[in-house]
Amino acid sequence: ELKIQNEKTNISKAINSLIKEYELNINELLICAEHTGHFGNKLIQSILDLEVNLWMESAYDILHSQGLKRGKNDKIDALRIAEYAKRFYDKANLYTPESKSVEILKRLDSERNQLVKDIAKYKKQLTQEEGFFDKKYFQEKTKRHNRLIKYTQKILKEVEEKVTRIIESDSAIKINMINITSIEGVGKNTALATIIATDNFTKFDNPRKFTCHAGCAPFRYESGSSINSKNKVSNRANKNLKRLFHMAALSTLRTKGELRQYFDRKVDEGKNKMSVINAIRGKLIHRIFAVVKENRPYQKIHQNSLV
Repeated sequence: ELKIQNEKTNISKAINSLIKEYELNINELLICAEHTGHFGNKLIQSILDLEVNLWMESAYDILHSQGLKRGKNDKIDALRIAEYAKRFYDKANLYTPESKSVEILKRLDSERNQLVKDIAKYKKQLTQEEGFFDKKYFQEKTKRHNRLIKYTQKILKEVEEKVTRIIESDSAIKINMINITSIEGVGKNTALATIIATDNFTKFDNPRKFTCHAGCAPFRYESGSSINSKNKVSNRANKNLKRLFHMAALSTLRTKGELRQYFDRKVDEGKNKMSVINAIRGKLIHRIFAVVKENRPYQKIHQNSLV
């Protein structure tokens, strides 16, 4: 329950003092912390520098593992994390840092997404406000916003060029990008997001697990025989990945490819359209993992029809 500044020096001193005070063996020491985004980077780096085992856990899992709770502050949160770690230490998933290239790509991709949102925001304002303000004022505002849009687009281009340079400089990521984007419907943004989420396929080795993570695997929710619901994906899924794979699935329906034929066949059989699209998302993910595992571009399997 110590309270220290979020600086590497302070964190390291605090951990070393606890190790000395309680005569702890570093090799047998496990530190559990909850994910707090970039605010936890200094803590993570300090622990890794000390070569202490680190377990980063979801705040959601910690909170919902301990029943109904009331009240919240830093001291209570620290105690709850400690109780969680003591109870579930046998399920600890030790933290491994992302590769340097993936770490930078992750930051750049986040920056790129924010810039895209800003450009869309400025454009939407002009579209929605046209005709509702004094004409002269609106013209002046349009000029100001257009300058903002132009400048933001320039920054966006710089970020995208930086992303390209990093991909080109890392042979493993470059090869995976080439192989993944050879799949029908999968573009550069979807491929990059997948590489980032999997740490270039070192954190996920199973396409079924990643399908769940990306919100493309439906689950059944029912109780007894009187309460039923349609299969649906979990709300804990990665929303950005879900959106990207949804767009990828829709893009396959615009061409007369095998996935479009699959969609038409299933719909004709009476399947729900959204269920079929979700199945296409899953097929795309399985194809991505297949080309990465086999280290080759995607190749369609052609079957000779009997005459």
